Amino acid sequence: MNATFDFQVTEHAERLDKFLVTQMTDLSRARVQTLIKEGHVFVNGAVVTKTGFDAGVGSEVRVEVPEPLPTQLQGEDIPLQVVFENDDILVIDKPAGMVVHPALGHATGTLVNAALGYAPEMEGVAGEGRPGVVHRLDKDTSGLILIAKNDRALYWLQEQFKTRQVQKVYLALSDGHPKTPTGRIEAAIGRDPAQRKQMAIVSDAKGRAAVSEYLVMESFAEHTLFEVYPHTGRTHQIRLHLTMIGCPIVGDTLYGHSHPSLKIKRQFLHAARLTVTLPGETEPRTFQSPLPPELQSILDELRSK
Repeated sequence: MNATFDFQVTEHAERLDKFLVTQMTDLSRARVQTLIKEGHVFVNGAVVTKTGFDAGVGSEVRVEVPEPLPTQLQGEDIPLQVVFENDDILVIDKPAGMVVHPALGHATGTLVNAALGYAPEMEGVAGEGRPGVVHRLDKDTSGLILIAKNDRALYWLQEQFKTRQVQKVYLALSDGHPKTPTGRIEAAIGRDPAQRKQMAIVSDAKGRAAVSEYLVMESFAEHTLFEVYPHTGRTHQIRLHLTMIGCPIVGDTLYGHSHPSLKIKRQFLHAARLTVTLPGETEPRTFQSPLPPELQSILDELRSK
């Protein structure tokens, strides 16, 4: 059964979507606009599908929020390292080698399959094929990832990512050394026109703006350990940005060296810290993930030399 919400316009709001965002604070503006476009919003009893509709003062507005649609995804009994859990979210420490959501060639065994097996109530969140997924990590990147367990939490977290309130910190070991110990990289990212399955640094007109900052944590003879702070969340952003400044990530055979300079079976990139304000809370929390053993052993060996 659909959930029904009734409101009365008491002040001139100019746009229907703006009015509803102020009334339904658990929903993002994008979600509100989708509800309007799909015919779930009524003004004075009539369906309105224009997000910019001018609902006059005194108008009665009804919103029918449909139940989450079931997905074709199946929960699987796959062990998860849960860092934090409440009624709204999961913070998971993803291992390298695990794909986040099903895609061509990865129909099962993904983080989403594991999360659905762990928390079946997530099925159909937002009616999408990626229930609960707020952001992604590459298959061979380990570390912290957020999963929303219900629509309210999903929209709350999506809004924080959209307004760049979520702070992410990655640890990356690179070949080579940057010119400066700290820096800011601004370079748009888009599909590589020559290799459509890859991303590339492109012109602003052909890609999406991408910004990363970095801090050198340790320097070795031929390698550098970075903390990287992405301000945007483009696909392969950190890998491309570090390659751009002459410091490709160790083990990244797609954008770096085809033969890793160290004995590693994955890229040395780890989502180490995540700071976010949880649904219903006012102060941000920080979650941390230590380096996996295979990455820590590489650092230990470099330090011993």
